[in-house]
Amino acid sequence: MSTSTLTHPDRLPRRTAVVVFLAFALAYFFSALVRAITATLSPTLTTEFSLSAQDLGLLAGGYFLGFSLTQLPLGRLLDKHGPKKVVLAFLSFAVLGCLAFSWADSFHGLLAARVLCGMGVSACLMAPLTGYRRWLDASSQLRSNSWMLMTGSLGMLAATLPVQWLMPIWGWRALFVMLGLMIAIAMVLIALVVPIWQTTPAGAASTQTPHHDDGSYREIWRSAYFWRMTPIGFFTYGGMVAIQTLWAGPWMTQVAGWTADEAAKGLFLINLSMLVTFWLWGLVTPGLARRGIPVERLIAWGLPLSFGVIGTLVWMGPAVGSAAAAGLALLCISSTFVALAQPAVGMAFPSHLAGRALSAYNLVVFAGIFVVQWGIGLLVDAGRGMGLEKPAAYQAALACFGICSGLSWVYFLLKKPVQP
Repeated sequence: MSTSTLTHPDRLPRRTAVVVFLAFALAYFFSALVRAITATLSPTLTTEFSLSAQDLGLLAGGYFLGFSLTQLPLGRLLDKHGPKKVVLAFLSFAVLGCLAFSWADSFHGLLAARVLCGMGVSACLMAPLTGYRRWLDASSQLRSNSWMLMTGSLGMLAATLPVQWLMPIWGWRALFVMLGLMIAIAMVLIALVVPIWQTTPAGAASTQTPHHDDGSYREIWRSAYFWRMTPIGFFTYGGMVAIQTLWAGPWMTQVAGWTADEAAKGLFLINLSMLVTFWLWGLVTPGLARRGIPVERLIAWGLPLSFGVIGTLVWMGPAVGSAAAAGLALLCISSTFVALAQPAVGMAFPSHLAGRALSAYNLVVFAGIFVVQWGIGLLVDAGRGMGLEKPAAYQAALACFGICSGLSWVYFLLKKPVQP
């Protein structure tokens, strides 16, 4: 497809939409791989840099800290300049972050590089979702969101066994050099196929691109619907990603007693199950929308399943044994109901606010990931300091997370504003 200027609010032709989706999906694939790779590398990095559980949680969370720092300016930039220019600019920093990680010789160097990586890939989901808000109809937006997350799960899948297999051949430093190169290739593809964004397109209704829009987040912060979705985004969505991308690995090795190779296989199973789950969500959500089943009802009905799984994992602890990966996969799968909140927030606002609405909610989610990842590490170390064995310390930390997640769901049920 040749680059062309779109007239708002025109929809993309089907073939063009597919090509644009694939270009964005490739970049998101590598961003998810960078995000999840610390779970597989955690035994190697822990040994080489003598990391504590708190250090490991902070290192993985550094990615999400960098990600969170960019979200508010990112939303303004997306609404003003569009997905193409913004994602290309941001990905340049991701390439630098990957190279910096490969050169790091201390924990602080690793942490700084992870923060830079997080900042660099922070537009990889928000940019396409902002574009889809203008380019696709409502049901297609739900499907594209689920399938972008599916692509992310594929990236996390690649961060498990493939990374484990390549480690003895290349080493972790060369892996990060290759990641930087692959991200650069994705940037070239985006530059070639993604349409140019026009802020005030010809023929657009004044209500769609109002002249009084000052680029602020005022309408987002005033939205009761946004705040209803905030706690579940922070704790449940953030916690799901925190466990999938970091703490699933240590749970299998420290609680269930698995080896590093066995844990890598377990992470492969977890991410494969997430890939299939998001693929299925992409298939069924358009039909559910046509039948009038709202996202809010699905979240209300579905999330209690995850609380039951958390309770089972906490109760069984080391006794979960060979079923550890299956239990963690079930936890992540049952938490995916909350992923429907993100496109719902985007569609709850006019298209000229889509970038800010999506980025503001993404800030909530990734702040939650950072807090949960680091918080679980702090709680594990605190439990060990109180004399608990490692498995018991992990069980206590997971129980605290489950309580926070359950309370956020109760808030969601009690606060019921009308969707904008």
